[in-house]
Amino acid sequence: MKLVITQANLILRGGAEAVVLEIAKHYHAKIYTAEYDKSSTFEGYRDIDIEVISRGRGSSRSRLKQGLSYASAFYNFKVKEDYDVLNAHIAPSHWASNRNERVLWYCHTPLREIYDLYSYRMALRRRYQRPVYAAGARILRAIDRSMVKRIDRIVANSMNTASRIEKYYGRKADAVVGGGVDYKKYRNDGFEKYFFYPSRISPNKRQDYAVRAFEIFRRKHKGYRLVIAGQVSKEESHQRYYKKLLDEAKKVGGIEILSNVGSRRMIELYAGARCVLYTPINEDYGLVPLEGMASGKPVVAVNEGGPKETVVDGKTGYLVNSEREMADRMSRIADDERLAETLGKNGSKRVMSEYTWARFFERFDKELSKVR
Repeated sequence: MKLVITQANLILRGGAEAVVLEIAKHYHAKIYTAEYDKSSTFEGYRDIDIEVISRGRGSSRSRLKQGLSYASAFYNFKVKEDYDVLNAHIAPSHWASNRNERVLWYCHTPLREIYDLYSYRMALRRRYQRPVYAAGARILRAIDRSMVKRIDRIVANSMNTASRIEKYYGRKADAVVGGGVDYKKYRNDGFEKYFFYPSRISPNKRQDYAVRAFEIFRRKHKGYRLVIAGQVSKEESHQRYYKKLLDEAKKVGGIEILSNVGSRRMIELYAGARCVLYTPINEDYGLVPLEGMASGKPVVAVNEGGPKETVVDGKTGYLVNSEREMADRMSRIADDERLAETLGKNGSKRVMSEYTWARFFERFDKELSKVR
């Protein structure tokens, strides 16, 4: 299978970047991207053939400007070498369907800024920025929908993403294939007295939710810490959120925020945690719960989006509907190490049976073959 991959950018260490890397390695695929920073994404990309197709600077404090730059690059992009399937990933890399054939879009989500998070993103902008954002979003939606009509096959990473595809494009996903996790590289070093939330630090990852839950938990439990680890975008709204989060964490106390953590250190933090927390807004899929379970840790996540598909409430962790409920589940796990061990072992078994990369590629191969 001669696969080429299009991916919006490679500038972070996130779930989508982890999936793209595994697919590129498996198929020895070349990646076309609008922006690449080898110092800030996974080291494994240094062994992949990567070509940057954007002529301008992709990185910008303005998400709209960045999106328009990326969109233009993929809209005008034409693959020169022979290939069997073009596998697109994060939007707007699927706009490569404009000038290329045999496109399978592995949809991590329709672009949230112009669809399900549009109102939320609008509220984060300053008043004078909103008319420009609204106009830009209307244009992007119109072109985006026309590009999706050209795509041969859409594979969603979750049922949650599949529902968005149907809602915003009027088209059903052809299949749902959830990403995997390399469970062999994770380990359990015991249950220390800290909770761990690893994810990009941004408003929609909602780390402030975990901070407030920890504040409630801390009223009755002393000696515990909350460790938040993730990269921070240069985007203005993300930088504002990061500063606000630092202020809130300082007021609560016992919270450590790490903004640049390498892969090895991240695994160490998973390995020692009492429990993994996960609180994003209606997450598309989310690899964090899988990585937590692979580490033999209970996962306490919000009862929305992707975690509802991966976390089994009461068996591998808990799904919660409020900060107070999250604090309660944190208390249960803090007070009963045997419970933590049981939930963690159940999670490990679930990952090894349902979420291996071998299982992923067995299903993904079949989808590619239908487009080849």
